Amino acid sequence: MLIAVTYSFASAQTKKVSVLGDSYSTFAGIIPANYFTFYPNDQNDVKEVEQTWWSLYINAKGYALEKNDSWGGTTICGTGYGRMDTSRNNFIARVDSLGNPDLIFVFGGTNDAWANSPIGEYQYSDWTTADCKSFRPALACLIDKLQKRYPKSEICFILNSELKEPVNESMREVCKHYNIKLIELHDIEKQNGHPSIKGMKSICEQLLEAGL
Repeated sequence: MLIAVTYSFASAQTKKVSVLGDSYSTFAGIIPANYFTFYPNDQNDVKEVEQTWWSLYINAKGYALEKNDSWGGTTICGTGYGRMDTSRNNFIARVDSLGNPDLIFVFGGTNDAWANSPIGEYQYSDWTTADCKSFRPALACLIDKLQKRYPKSEICFILNSELKEPVNESMREVCKHYNIKLIELHDIEKQNGHPSIKGMKSICEQLLEAGL
């Protein structure tokens, strides 16, 4: 009986972590098979899943991966590269795919910046699909859906380094509105536009330094 009780206590202390992301958080064999992945890639030195920022973080904390729903090239809003309608696979469309996590990392906005998606106006309710073609209302809608879908989960957003300022400022403002923790990355080494081994380690270290 003592052994069973001890085991249950230990299990209860292991937080489950889910990731909602884009190519920066992908790894073949971990994300859903129909999703586009970047890692591993011949133009980047990250070759093992253990080298990814999220795996490094989970191992450092002794946590467990619940779900990694990261899809390369995806935007938070419904407008992607070439003004393509991405409403079917953007971050909002994948809110329900995170399992039952204690901690959710949302690492996005990079493709919204790179694709020059519309920024739009700040809007905190009554979103339509058309509204969410722009970044600001889509980000607010995403956070609202996450908070309602996972009321007991801690949610943390990660903001990539070297993005254009309208995206950075929008992320700061909307996360502040919803009282969401935002980690703004800095000095991330990249190869082919994506974190290298050194860059992945730096992301993990910055999360740990933030007290997560």
